Amino acid sequence: MENRRIIQVEEKVPPKLLIPLSIQHMFAMFGASVLVPFLFGINPAVVLFMNGVGTLLFILITKGKAPAYLGSSFAFIAPASIVISKFGYAYALGGFVAVGFLGCILSFIIYKFGSDWIDIVLPPAAMGPVVALIGLELSSTAANNAGMLDEAVDPKNAVVFLVTLGVAVIGSVVFRKFLSVIPILIAILAGYAAALLCGIVDFTEVANASIFAMPNFSAPKFNLQAVLIILPVILVIASEHIGHQIVTGKIVGRDLIKDPGLHRSLFADNFSTMISGFIGSVPTTTYGENIGVMAVTRVYSVYVIGGAAVLSIVCSFVGKLSALISTIPGPVIGGISFLLYGMIGTSGIRILVDGRVDYGRSRNLALTSVIFVTGLSGISVRFGQIELKGMVLACVVGMLLSLLFYVLDRFKLTNDFEEE
Repeated sequence: MENRRIIQVEEKVPPKLLIPLSIQHMFAMFGASVLVPFLFGINPAVVLFMNGVGTLLFILITKGKAPAYLGSSFAFIAPASIVISKFGYAYALGGFVAVGFLGCILSFIIYKFGSDWIDIVLPPAAMGPVVALIGLELSSTAANNAGMLDEAVDPKNAVVFLVTLGVAVIGSVVFRKFLSVIPILIAILAGYAAALLCGIVDFTEVANASIFAMPNFSAPKFNLQAVLIILPVILVIASEHIGHQIVTGKIVGRDLIKDPGLHRSLFADNFSTMISGFIGSVPTTTYGENIGVMAVTRVYSVYVIGGAAVLSIVCSFVGKLSALISTIPGPVIGGISFLLYGMIGTSGIRILVDGRVDYGRSRNLALTSVIFVTGLSGISVRFGQIELKGMVLACVVGMLLSLLFYVLDRFKLTNDFEEE
């Protein structure tokens, strides 16, 4: 049986392979990444520009040791929408700058005191379900993008969704040699072809777009109230970042929390968000879609990620090209995301298996159970304008429970110390 070769993080990729692999990554993030600027009512060109710049900064700051693509963050949507409605988009940018700056300070604290605390507050029995929830809670987003949750599902959407998902799944299993590393790209092309045949692709934007266009840069404004509304998002993005780094580490077979270090990756993530705020773009974050692409293709090279970043920057200046990519319909993006988000969920289960979590111990059973139910139950907790729910709330609950068990252990109060 043929065993596909893994292309590791630092490996260079030949140009004939680099271009399609980079396009694959860019397409994977595009649908979700341009959704955020659409919700904020801004032109996506500046977002594509900053996604590319942010990704290149991330690769540089992490010394090329952590493969990650930075796309638009969904964590800011609720508080930023409130600020935009009350004060305007410029003041939301000020909030983005403040959150990015606070995240950079947090990274220096981690640099000073280390990251060993993660093993205490997020042991495998907690980290496994938290990572799984990253993919599981995004699954409904994939289905919604595809139109599969509509009251009356459009048969055309269903056909395009199934063609895209089917090619991605079958391709990842049967494709060999060159094709084995680009099943996602092939699935997108197949889904797009199906969408054209079904007549659900609209080229109006392409016709109206100019060939070359300058991204619409703008400066932030600062207001204390606006900043305070957005600032608590730091809790969400820090939890999300740790989860993404751990799941990426599991996929590539390296401990990215230790090398290049959580302080470097967290700084890079938040520094990119801060710069985004200064030039008029939306906050950035490491993207689950691209983590899923790595899991499917087993291509982890930062050169491929860097290539996708350069393509994103180029697209931000070519109006017709970015408009053409934006014509990729929801059922295609949904079909791809359906598989990619599932891959992330499976990576969480892999953490439990690799960590050899013993569910004969009551603490592990209780920890995993409470985290899963918290994340999937729909429970939410509000602090002002910030709402914690899903994976983020589950992560906080898991950390508090793990910390409690650690304290009980120190005082030998758990039944692990019970004499037989």
